[in-house]
Amino acid sequence: MANFSDKKVGVVLAGSGVYDGSEIHEAVLTLLALDEAGAQTVIMAPDVEQMHVIDHVKGDVAEGEKRNVLTEAARIARGEIRNIADVTEGELDALVFPGGYGAAKNLCTFATEGTNCSVNSDVERLVKAMHAAGKPLGFICIAPTLGAKILGEHHPTLTIGNDKGTAEAIESMGGKHVEKPVDEIVVDEKNKIVSTPAYMLGPSIAFVAKGIRKCVNKVLEIS
Repeated sequence: MANFSDKKVGVVLAGSGVYDGSEIHEAVLTLLALDEAGAQTVIMAPDVEQMHVIDHVKGDVAEGEKRNVLTEAARIARGEIRNIADVTEGELDALVFPGGYGAAKNLCTFATEGTNCSVNSDVERLVKAMHAAGKPLGFICIAPTLGAKILGEHHPTLTIGNDKGTAEAIESMGGKHVEKPVDEIVVDEKNKIVSTPAYMLGPSIAFVAKGIRKCVNKVLEIS
């Protein structure tokens, strides 16, 4: 196995928990794959309030409760986390986005506004800067919608699996969608973008792990 100890990869989290933050399995599998490859990681999140808080037992909105995206993401990062506002493309060789509804609620507003969504300004800044610098980007699960929204003018090729509505949204934002199974990836060589469906398809952590490992390894390979 190749060793990527000279590579520093940013991992953008969106909170902690599938329904209102980062999907924890996907985030941990991403970090595991990077560590297994020998890469250094810079874990980051925006210092903003979550769109809302979901009771993960009941699946309902926890009325009146508020949480901070950076503070919650720090749980996954074991406290080693930075405000994305303070991170620049010059520090990184690549950037990866795990999924979870937080990617579509806290990093952008795709969950509520669809193709008319807005993107967190620091997330947009860093993605555009990485792309302009020719540095690879990885998008997992629902996160390819972020890639399509931010880089639509470059017509990125992406996958979220086979969800018809989300695939159509990606294409309407300027992307090209390719249907793929959970354990596969789509590589856009021109834009240096790699994506995988993960829990957009499931069905379990073992299947999701295969696609995420391939995604991370390809991002490192082209970094």
